[in-house]
Amino acid sequence: MIALLSPAKTLDYERPLPTLTQTAPRFADEAAFLAERAAKLSRRKLMALMSISDKLAALNVARYRDFAEAPERPALFAFAGDVYTGLEARSFDDAAIGFAQDHVRILSGLYGLLRPLDAIRPYRLEMGTHWAPGRAKTLVRWWGTRIGDLLGEELAAEGSTAIVNLASQEYWAAIAQATPARAEVYTIEFMEDGPKGLRFNSFAAKRARGMMARYICEHRLTDVAALKGFDSDGYAFDAAASDDHRWRFVRR
Repeated sequence: MIALLSPAKTLDYERPLPTLTQTAPRFADEAAFLAERAAKLSRRKLMALMSISDKLAALNVARYRDFAEAPERPALFAFAGDVYTGLEARSFDDAAIGFAQDHVRILSGLYGLLRPLDAIRPYRLEMGTHWAPGRAKTLVRWWGTRIGDLLGEELAAEGSTAIVNLASQEYWAAIAQATPARAEVYTIEFMEDGPKGLRFNSFAAKRARGMMARYICEHRLTDVAALKGFDSDGYAFDAAASDDHRWRFVRR
């Protein structure tokens, strides 16, 4: 079983790291290539492509310009958005980190598919960006089947078929165009009670995705059916609102 997460726009390259052994991204060459091409984009172009402020655009112009010399740290501790607040990886013990390295993957517009301990440099490049080098008009098209092929190899290596989709639609698109053969995809939905009934809360759902990844790692889950026991932060599996491959969890 492999769980897929989205990355985060917010990064943390300041807090001290635990003692661990970093790994190299499998698509390091592709990341360097994309960064080199992105370095040719102007500040105004980045503002338009990413819908970001002038200040953020200037930051990312500098990031791409100096990409090869930038500091590195494991993806698990570099990303710091809502998903990673829920994951709370800094409280993982060594066994949980090791399990995450084997069973959690992070989709990335720049790095393709990351293991938690893969060392990455600071960047901002969403998978949904309508830009890519060459003839491809989007990053999703540029990546083509490469991400799905690698994920399929990893599933085969562990003798599994189960993909737990905890990623956003933007990032899942990179897998949807090349879903590994014989893979069984389980897409997880998080809902909560509201004044007018059940509602989707984006902030809460992002945190819950991280919490479910944490649940997988803490309990060393390899059987996807065991995920139905997830009960963090008041969530519970809603069997009536779920089907074989789309599972809903509701917080009352």
